[in-house]
Amino acid sequence: QVQLVESGGGMVQAGGSLRLSCAASGRTFSRYAMGWFRQAPGKEREFVATAPWSGSSTAYADSVKGRFTISRENAKNTVYLQMNSLKPEDTAVYYCAAAVQRYSSADYYRQISVYDYWGQGTQVTVSS
Repeated sequence: QVQLVESGGGMVQAGGSLRLSCAASGRTFSRYAMGWFRQAPGKEREFVATAPWSGSSTAYADSVKGRFTISRENAKNTVYLQMNSLKPEDTAVYYCAAAVQRYSSADYYRQISVYDYWGQGTQVTVSS
């Protein structure tokens, strides 16, 4: 069982930055692929970024590539999402998720269905 708690959301003007954090319980954090998803009002939850392993393997949604950076710090059981150059369309509830590592490809973890555990979400609002 893994419990995930997100923090760092808030309100920011367009062009600004925020860093989200997701703290995970348990001692086997390094065995889980981690991802960030978001859900805007009236829309389905969508993939944002994933960091399945420690190191350089990551994947991003096209809409955030070049602006967002996902990183993980296994020693602190934490995954981060650095969000720069924020746009009003980035407004959403952001969720952290954990998946048992099954495959080596970062692209596999773009799928919402492969995640086993979810946090409660943190609101990000970007004003124009």
